[in-house]
Amino acid sequence: MRHRLAGLRSALAIAIAAGLLAPTLVRGQAWTPARTPDGQPDLQGFWSNVSITPLERPAELAGKEYFTDRELAEVEKQAEKPKGVEVLGGTIAHYDFLQFGLDQTQAKHALNHRTSLIVDPPDGKIPPLTPEAVKRAAARAEARKHSGAGPYDGPENRPLSERCIFMTEGPPMLPEAYNSNLQFQQGPGYVAILQEEIHDVRIIPLDGRPHVGPNIHEYMGDSRGRWEGNTLVVDTTNFTDKTRFMGSTESLHVVERFTMLDADTILYRFTVDDPATWVRPWTAELPMTRIQGPLYEFACHEGNYGLANTLSAARAEEAKQAGK
Repeated sequence: MRHRLAGLRSALAIAIAAGLLAPTLVRGQAWTPARTPDGQPDLQGFWSNVSITPLERPAELAGKEYFTDRELAEVEKQAEKPKGVEVLGGTIAHYDFLQFGLDQTQAKHALNHRTSLIVDPPDGKIPPLTPEAVKRAAARAEARKHSGAGPYDGPENRPLSERCIFMTEGPPMLPEAYNSNLQFQQGPGYVAILQEEIHDVRIIPLDGRPHVGPNIHEYMGDSRGRWEGNTLVVDTTNFTDKTRFMGSTESLHVVERFTMLDADTILYRFTVDDPATWVRPWTAELPMTRIQGPLYEFACHEGNYGLANTLSAARAEEAKQAGK
């Protein structure tokens, strides 16, 4: 038995050195979190879920689940290089995130050895759409095609979230383009999660109550939590058909898991399932890192200057192109 344990320790050491295991995961196994007055793991504080890791694994990294330490250092170095506005926003008629210190590479983030946030399927890719979801996507594309309007022709052609008419984020909570910060608060029987961008708060009961009835639907769904050892598990159902997380329907079901790895790191893992959208459930995970608070109000209102500036920049670009 002694030789067997020694062999296991040696194999683990080799795996860590080769970058086959994320160091944060190994480090967190022996760590005991602080407790709240009612005895639960203390998740309270301010956190950032900024990540430079893509949701899906790039084609050139197919079959490679983790970076080695040396490879990750190079990825971090490349991420720190300034990017053009057209790369950050998709068009030069958009915000210059770098100008205001809002680019993700300028924010504190936890190191992640994974090559994709998606951990299941093993290929790091979102599963294929169902035939029903393909038809929905085609119908939306056809409607846009026949509208005859360009994406920057007027405010009506910009997304509802950009117009501040309909704004909600999560669950699941993927990194935002900027202000990707969160605050956790706990009290007996409840956990509250505030997301800075879009300023949503989820108040999650932990008392075992069932979900609301099937005839009730909410923008952020109906969340219910429970503790499994040191992990907070949050189950969310009852979404509306307007939420459309990556094209999902009101059948979306999200299960999130929050586990403290050390005093400054939470491992966030979520599984999404919607039989009307994907052929199978899929899972992603990313580390959150503790940051200095407080969070500030993320205000957004219809008719804001940001939208007017975006449209005026589009007109300026059109005039520039016409003058060539």
